[in-house]
Amino acid sequence: MNRTAGAWKAICAMIALIMAIPLAGCGSSGTESPSESHEKSSYQQISQDEAISMMEESSGYLIVDVRTREEFDEGHIPDAICVPNEEIGTERPGMLPDLDQLMFIYCRSGRRSKEAAQKLADMGYTRVYEMGGINTWPGETVTE
Repeated sequence: MNRTAGAWKAICAMIALIMAIPLAGCGSSGTESPSESHEKSSYQQISQDEAISMMEESSGYLIVDVRTREEFDEGHIPDAICVPNEEIGTERPGMLPDLDQLMFIYCRSGRRSKEAAQKLADMGYTRVYEMGGINTWPGETVTE
């Protein structure tokens, strides 16, 4: 009988554990981890060829260069605006008033554009496409 009682206790413990698992996520601490935040708001990473195709098929979009003003002045994609990544904080940038405007984000190599794209998505911008760096841009560039 000792063996049966031990088995019964083990079965009860397993049932209690299985029933408790769904309840573990029900509590809310009021805070989110960074990974949860990124699931709610994110940007889409696309190739530069995809960006060019989308630009050819769309209108009213913005091309946003997130490098410094000095880098921008040395050469940028035509019609791009300069909104340095370092200046994108928690407030919406004045040059980007429309949360639903289609925008293509780039920098020199792709690192800052990913950071900027995520910050913009976290602020509520809904159509953010990160397209890497100008160092691999196949199209024309202009200087100020």
